[in-house]
Amino acid sequence: MHSGEQGSSNAEMFGTLLRFYRERAGLSQEALGAKIGFSKSQVAMVERGARPPKGGFITGADEALGAQGALVAAGTKLRFSYLPAWTEEYTEHEAVAVALHNYENHVVPGLLQTDAYARSVFGCHCPPLDDDEIEGRVRTRLARQDLLRRRPAPIVSFVLELIVLTRPLGGNRTLKEQLLHVLEVAQLRNVEVQVMPPDLRSHSALNGPMFLLESPARDHLAYIEGQSGGIFVTEQPELSNLFARYSLLRAQALSPEESAKLIKQMAEAL
Repeated sequence: MHSGEQGSSNAEMFGTLLRFYRERAGLSQEALGAKIGFSKSQVAMVERGARPPKGGFITGADEALGAQGALVAAGTKLRFSYLPAWTEEYTEHEAVAVALHNYENHVVPGLLQTDAYARSVFGCHCPPLDDDEIEGRVRTRLARQDLLRRRPAPIVSFVLELIVLTRPLGGNRTLKEQLLHVLEVAQLRNVEVQVMPPDLRSHSALNGPMFLLESPARDHLAYIEGQSGGIFVTEQPELSNLFARYSLLRAQALSPEESAKLIKQMAEAL
């Protein structure tokens, strides 16, 4: 097992460069911010790679710090990811997977979320996210959904606990829109959605959500995400055990047809 530590963002490297020039100039974060029209916290977040520099930040800092174009040059190649660091590597595998299977017990999976539902999910974040962060995370999440209609089409399945489809994040209107969207995606030939009924006496995945992938090379990979990080499972027997649990889970859940009928009834009741 190992955790994803390096993603597609080079924002931290830019932040390190900014800090080097700021300290060389003998300026505090607050002093630099005052010179270029930004707050101390905004400068600090850029230096940590937690926020992309905006609105003349780069050109102002380059001039104020005497960087002679170095920050401007670095800024032209700046890529910023709104994904938590531990999920960036997962999404790289997800984007090229030939098969993807996901069990969720808290929220509708990101690959199935609508814009409004995703905003509601990120709006629940603790500590609260600022508006720019929420906007960036929503855009990133919705862009991931392109893989559902990719060609060649990946094989995709979801098993969702019933509470996932009844929790009214964003209110009933948002939930109804979300349920109808799940039904729409479930009609794709390469996608199956199943609901796990709450009254079963047996359940093969009580340890929590899981993401199972098959790579273009037909290698298997599992990813498990927790409150503050995620881990990849690549070694046996843990990997096979997760795939076995998911197979049992699909057998225990309602069929795709039964699930679609139930979700439609739930949507109509809202």
